[in-house]
Amino acid sequence: MSKRIATVITDMFEDVEYTDPAKAFRDAGYEVVTIEKEKGKQVTGKNNQATVTIDYGIDDVNPSDFDALFIPGGFSPDMLRADERFVTFAKHFMDEKKPVFAICHGPQLLITAKTLEGRKATGFKSIQVDMEYAGAKVVDEEVVVCQNQLVTSRQPDDIPAFNRESLNVLK
Repeated sequence: MSKRIATVITDMFEDVEYTDPAKAFRDAGYEVVTIEKEKGKQVTGKNNQATVTIDYGIDDVNPSDFDALFIPGGFSPDMLRADERFVTFAKHFMDEKKPVFAICHGPQLLITAKTLEGRKATGFKSIQVDMEYAGAKVVDEEVVVCQNQLVTSRQPDDIPAFNRESLNVLK
């Protein structure tokens, strides 16, 4: 049975920050499952380059049924963190030390879940101060792997390194 990667995503995600890693995960044999407020909804990236049909509504999933969490960037993580169900869902992965892959604005969901304290991480330039206030040791590097569990990157240019390290953690 292939490992299942829960992907929390909604409208205005950063297109390539979903499509490129999702393709890399699928090509490596992992199942990428998309989760939003409602199953079957179509969500669109902020650059209108990608549309994703949602596999499950947040109320229909249990985080313990997944092996890893993927949080693409864009405006999506900021919108999702306003909903306590997504915050609780993300917190489960961090608390259980399951792999978490957050790129660009993805760490915003982890800030709200109060799970970055003492973690080495990176994120988009505009949220790095927020990450510091949340207790993270923030570095400006293309990819940061913390405790062989949390993989973070800053922006679309970092995707190749993000994909490489995320796949290493999944092995």
